[in-house]
Amino acid sequence: MIVVDSRPEDRDKDQQHRDQHKRRRKADAGADAGRRGPLAALRELALVAVLFLVYKVGRLAADGHVDEAFRNARAIWDTERLLRLPGELGLQHALLGWRALAEVANGYYAYVHFPATAACLIWLWLRRPAYYRWTRNVLVLLTSGALLVHFVMPLAPPRMLTGTGMLDLGRLYGPSVYGNPETDHLSNQYAAMPSLHFGWALVVAIALMAAIGGRHRALWLLHPAVTLLVIVATGNHYWLDAIAAALLTAAAYALLRHRRPAHAPAMVPRQRQPHPE
Repeated sequence: MIVVDSRPEDRDKDQQHRDQHKRRRKADAGADAGRRGPLAALRELALVAVLFLVYKVGRLAADGHVDEAFRNARAIWDTERLLRLPGELGLQHALLGWRALAEVANGYYAYVHFPATAACLIWLWLRRPAYYRWTRNVLVLLTSGALLVHFVMPLAPPRMLTGTGMLDLGRLYGPSVYGNPETDHLSNQYAAMPSLHFGWALVVAIALMAAIGGRHRALWLLHPAVTLLVIVATGNHYWLDAIAAALLTAAAYALLRHRRPAHAPAMVPRQRQPHPE
């Protein structure tokens, strides 16, 4: 067999392409570093703070429809029984037998929701800026959609439906994030649907699965799975609240499908191309 070496001109062109690729990567890294400078960080922090403030104000503006919220709650409860979904009451009774576990569930509901989402966004900002922008935009769309649902469908949580046997485990065992609904002017307790606890947890898991990858990436789904059990067992949400959040999350990702980072790991492994004989 005779091996024909490439011409010097071809080798020079290959080297030029490699050099251009290196320069492009350095330029991209410099641009990312610039976008992640102190001013950019302050701008992002201010943006997130403003969006959160708008959501809180809008959520409070949707308050006040108490009678409608309880009518919707009874309709949701009856619909779940019609759909033969698992009973929230059964899950809560299973938790009632373990006081320490009930307190852990209340703590998870109260203290994990915001810190976990914030920690994810900060890590993505520092290590995976493209994923940060994608995830931030998904959260904005999801939260905006949730706010619209709060206006259209006020909903009392199952812990307020005393006729069903559901209890408020937060007030029973602590810690509780809500006060008496009649005197609590800092939160709208009649905005159970959709569950942003579950929706945000799902977005966090998807973001970390995509940004980190690895064969064990599905373990990140434990966060939304635990969150789902916690929000239902503590009496703060119905199963349908989580389903509504999942649908809104899917819609947000669908609207931003063209903004997904190009270098995100593919869900299906690539097939190896056969070598020519």
